[in-house]
Amino acid sequence: MTDDEQLGAGLGGAPEAPTGEVAPRRRSGGRAGHERSTLPPQRPWKQPRIPYRPTEVLSVDELESIHVASLRVLEEIGMDFLDEGARDLLKAAGASAEVGTQRVRFDPTMVEERIKTAPSTFTLHAPNPAHDLIMGGDWTAFGTVGSAPNVADLDRGRRIGNRADYQNLVRLFQMLNSVHFFAGYAVEPIDIHPSVRHLHAIYDVVTLADKPFHAYSLGRQRNLDALEMARIVRGVDEATLDSEPSIFTVINSSSPLRLDTPMLHGILEYSARNQVIVMTPFTLAGAMAPVTLAGALVEQNAEALAGITLTQVVRPGAPVIYGGFTSNVDMQSGAPAFGTPEYMRTAMIGGQLARRYNVPYRSSNVSAANAVDAQAAYESVFSLWGAIMGGVNMLMHGAGWMEGGLHAGFEKAILDAELLGMVEAFLDPVPVDEDALAFSAMQEVGPGGHFFGAQHTQARYRTAFHRPLLSDWRNYETWQEAGSPEAPGKANRIWKALLAAYEPPPLDPAIREELDAFVARRVEEGGVPTDF
Repeated sequence: MTDDEQLGAGLGGAPEAPTGEVAPRRRSGGRAGHERSTLPPQRPWKQPRIPYRPTEVLSVDELESIHVASLRVLEEIGMDFLDEGARDLLKAAGASAEVGTQRVRFDPTMVEERIKTAPSTFTLHAPNPAHDLIMGGDWTAFGTVGSAPNVADLDRGRRIGNRADYQNLVRLFQMLNSVHFFAGYAVEPIDIHPSVRHLHAIYDVVTLADKPFHAYSLGRQRNLDALEMARIVRGVDEATLDSEPSIFTVINSSSPLRLDTPMLHGILEYSARNQVIVMTPFTLAGAMAPVTLAGALVEQNAEALAGITLTQVVRPGAPVIYGGFTSNVDMQSGAPAFGTPEYMRTAMIGGQLARRYNVPYRSSNVSAANAVDAQAAYESVFSLWGAIMGGVNMLMHGAGWMEGGLHAGFEKAILDAELLGMVEAFLDPVPVDEDALAFSAMQEVGPGGHFFGAQHTQARYRTAFHRPLLSDWRNYETWQEAGSPEAPGKANRIWKALLAAYEPPPLDPAIREELDAFVARRVEEGGVPTDF
């Protein structure tokens, strides 16, 4: 049996979905149970913890130098806040807002005192409580690619984002146990009008999946709509939503040293409701930040501290995550570079800074590769290593990011799921007890024997080691007999098999009815104003 035949043996002739359509899977009886058993192996869904000490790239004194320099930037240069309401709040809290300008300057003591109220850990509540996530401490969680304008697979190549592909990516990430949350729209569904896109896209993610999810801060009304949909899908009242973080949004500063109006509305609306802000400057050394890594990190830190300070001015104790996204550019072309040695080091230093302020840390699994090739793999490995050894709590873009974020890849999602599963296995504790020390096995085998047939091995071999989703461990002859499958082609078959086996998670009919009514009403009202 070839590699293709082995993977598809139980799929009962299900279509391979090259056009974005997926055949519905029967819920019970017949081949359905057999189909699931033929899928590639996955670890059970579980939030990992990082048992290793984070890598300390900088000394205590060096880290403090970045902190002090960041405060100096905020005090002497300041930062532009493009929303008058945000400026008024900061001014009332002790910042200096220049009349007739958008510039805000911060007293260092104010910043240091305000950020102390940010929680070190909190729970991000999912539509399905089994998928709740702890943010902070040694907990980590892996998210999907987010915000890509294009999508690609081996069948149809690269194309503009659309709802059918978006829905299939939601289904795929729901099926992948190494993906713990949705980090935005995996691909932008550009065929939905911008005025109502957020309503349909959030509806898809909360009806096709049940993991924690993100909403974009693109104006006050979109934020309010997203908050209401989060409340509805969890089946809770307003007071419960305000006490239980249930949705998150990423706030990107417009580096250098600026926060625009939509981003500020996100902080104002989400922090007021005790929802999660992931404050993430997008600082590319040599372009929007100084060319030196230390200088770029000072700018990142200043912008992050300014945003975190505003969250705590809005609501002391509101959950906020320190986001690091400092990389470099190709100085020949100006294109962003990811998965570089510079990115790896700044990812680890970002973790040091987040721990200094005692808040959770966000990093990303990113790559600049245009194809699912060796570059896509090694840049992602570097990104992951920097994030994990930096003590990341929220890993954005964990699966599917390609081309510097310009496209989401179906095959790359499987490649990344393999990497994330390997990371999870790497984070597993190593048992050292009487049974694991295996004296009885060595006693049974003795000198010169082998352990394949030992009772100790026979009792454990099925679960003793990590089982790969994508990697092929067969010897050359067996691999060649199977058709010499390579990773991209095998990943293509795996995502199709997972989609063919997909079932939507259960959703209370009353909740679906309320969601349907809310979306229908808001669409009828025209959604939000746009320039289109």
